[in-house]
Amino acid sequence: MRLLFFLSIFHYLNSCSSLSTQPVCKDFESSALLQLKQSLEIDVSASFDPFAYPTISSWNSGERNDCCSWDGVLCDRGTGYVIGLDLSSSQLYGSFNSSSSLFHLVYLQKLNLADNDFNYSQIPPSIRYLSNLTYLNLSMSAFSGQIPPEIFELSNLVSLDLSFNPLKLQNPGLKSVAENFTSLKLLHLRRVNLSSPVPHILANLPSLKSLDLSSCGLYGDIPISLKNLTQLTQFLVHNNQLTGQIPPWLGNLTQLTDIDLSDNKFHGSIPQSICRLPNLETVSLRGKYLSGRVELDSLLNKKKLTILLLSGFHLSFPINSTFNTSTPKLKILALNACNLTEFPIFLHSQQELKILSLANNKIQGQIPNWLFNMGKQTLFSLDLSHNFLTNFESFNHSPPILPWDNLLDLDLSSNKLQGSLPIPPPSIAQYNITNNKLTGEISPLFCNLSSIAVLDLSHNNLGGMLPKCLSNLSDLVVLNLQSNNFRGILPGIYMEQSRLKAIDVSYNQLEGQVPRSLSNCTMLEILLLGNNQLSDIFPSWLGKLPRLRVLSLQSNGFHSAIGKPESSLDFPKLQIIDVSFNNFIGKLPYEHFQSWTSMKVANLTFDEDNAYMVADTSTPSPYSIFVNDFSYTLEMTNKGIKTLYQKIQDHLVAIDLSSNKFDGEISEVIGNLKGLHLLNVSNNMLTGPIPSSLENLMELESLDLSQNRLSGEIPPQLLHLTFLEFFNASNNHLMGPIPQGQQFSTFGNDSYLGNTGLCGMPLTKKCKISKTLTQPPPNSKQGEGSNFPSKSDWVVIMMEYGSGLINGVVIGNNLTIKKLERFLKNFGRKQ
Repeated sequence: MRLLFFLSIFHYLNSCSSLSTQPVCKDFESSALLQLKQSLEIDVSASFDPFAYPTISSWNSGERNDCCSWDGVLCDRGTGYVIGLDLSSSQLYGSFNSSSSLFHLVYLQKLNLADNDFNYSQIPPSIRYLSNLTYLNLSMSAFSGQIPPEIFELSNLVSLDLSFNPLKLQNPGLKSVAENFTSLKLLHLRRVNLSSPVPHILANLPSLKSLDLSSCGLYGDIPISLKNLTQLTQFLVHNNQLTGQIPPWLGNLTQLTDIDLSDNKFHGSIPQSICRLPNLETVSLRGKYLSGRVELDSLLNKKKLTILLLSGFHLSFPINSTFNTSTPKLKILALNACNLTEFPIFLHSQQELKILSLANNKIQGQIPNWLFNMGKQTLFSLDLSHNFLTNFESFNHSPPILPWDNLLDLDLSSNKLQGSLPIPPPSIAQYNITNNKLTGEISPLFCNLSSIAVLDLSHNNLGGMLPKCLSNLSDLVVLNLQSNNFRGILPGIYMEQSRLKAIDVSYNQLEGQVPRSLSNCTMLEILLLGNNQLSDIFPSWLGKLPRLRVLSLQSNGFHSAIGKPESSLDFPKLQIIDVSFNNFIGKLPYEHFQSWTSMKVANLTFDEDNAYMVADTSTPSPYSIFVNDFSYTLEMTNKGIKTLYQKIQDHLVAIDLSSNKFDGEISEVIGNLKGLHLLNVSNNMLTGPIPSSLENLMELESLDLSQNRLSGEIPPQLLHLTFLEFFNASNNHLMGPIPQGQQFSTFGNDSYLGNTGLCGMPLTKKCKISKTLTQPPPNSKQGEGSNFPSKSDWVVIMMEYGSGLINGVVIGNNLTIKKLERFLKNFGRKQ
């Protein structure tokens, strides 16, 4: 008993001694952390992680002023110095510069700032002061610009992740990483712009285990020297421009668990040695230049395999009907464009699938009943699009109610499905069943889809009245009901704070007026009501929608004059408007022209990352990378032909006022809309001259003035429209010489027919010599370097015979060829 007492006293004294020597945070580091907190804001939209929280909000200098106890801060137990800082997914917003107090924490060994928003600031050169860093993670944090060379002074780095930032690593490039970070075990640079071949010197990283260089602009062959990376477990290089054959020596890297070579330019067959790697967990080998057969049975013998993504227009598989419970429990399976003609039988055993995609195959007939038992509790994404499916094998109820409890994304588009519209589960977020042969009405059960963001039922034979509840689905972003047989009026109850960005109900039999409650849809970007039986005046109140970019009212019964806008700020974002084939009267809406500010600026740049109009329909999920944006589509008349825009270029600007009863003159204010690519005012009752201010529309590619009562000459200033690809002034009362040279040399007789007073090429009617020897008036942009002909050049070009005319035509054709690619990008494909 006495011994036990002394042991207790000893233990107590020892504990007190340990507590008394517990290090506390250094004052200068506590001050640095508080300064860092003050320099940043908390913004819930700054982090993608749905479980993000503001880590630094608990930091303070009050009672709990020991920074070693703060969230995200780790101190050395011996010295008290801050050696770790984890602010990942902390909803941080702000900018970094070299004077940031972060760089006072010189004892840091681990720094994680991933999943925040640092406002596209550059990585400061002061990063060099954190020379003790072994772990650095800046992924998904909106850093931009060239990665500073000072980062290569962090020679102790073992793990470096700069992924998902608009960064560049050029001069110095990837080679410098291998030269300076010789102890690296993890290197992730996904979406960092490298724009280089894969350097041989990467083989000098013998400890490298995880390498992710996806979407980095890499090109050329994979160097054979990389076969020396024998510790490699992850090799991810998808979405680059890598060429050659897939190296067979990859099969010798026996530690590989994850391999992704998809979306490159590899050709030939997939080496069998890769399929035999013993530890595979993730395999992604997708590419349209790949061919041959894949040993699917050898892949499905891998017990640890959870992700399998294979696609290619020439891939085929030996499907073995004897697969059983020994098949691995896959989480993600995509066998796209693999020439499958039936559902693979091994799917019977897949009860844990989260994502299944069998798109772009040749699967025919019914969707079997057994498929509905697969992943009943786990499946959240199913893509069976672009096959030849006709119906569901058998259901005890009609319409069929799909059974997957947690399904978020369902794509059954471009099949041959018949019968009633299937009802997805209440969990659904994106439902795409466009381009089938479905009939019947939309079931009231769709009113229960409270989480749906995208509902695309277009291009079917659905009919009946539209359920009123569609306008009350609070999470709905895209509603596409185009090309069906819906009748009645548009539902008229749209909630305030609606998330709707796109409504397309064109090509139906809808009647009545445009519901005024649409004014509640303040996020609306595209509204397509064309080809219905609507009867209303111009809905000028839509001008209050601050984000509306595309408005189509074509082929309805809209009528009366288009009045003045309610405000000079109406339609601030409008880029495309089509009110053709209606019964509008009166003057062209010049007052509206002056408020369409987005049409007044010429966009001369092409941003590949924002090339097309899309709706962000992201849905939180464990694999959100598989949830894509929704691309807007549009049909307009261009060059007298209905043209389908499968995607709408982000900077396209177009006005179509054709086939109405507008009268009066075309005002010179039209020349203020300098961003216009397409202008169509044909088939009206317009009078007066063609305004010379059209010369200001330097982006104009298509101009249709036909079927009016325009008079006077064709302004020679139109020769300044160097991108003009289509011009039609037929069936007016124009007279005088046709402008010659430049793009006008490419327009045929059809552009001028029905104008008895016109003369000059390409018409057979000759002009008097005094009329033809005219120089086009110079504009403000014509100077010494102008490409327009001089007066003496015009004398030669206007001769009816001789080499001058031939030269003019050849010049015009060359100009046309140079502009053709741009024109096709803007104006889609003809139907």
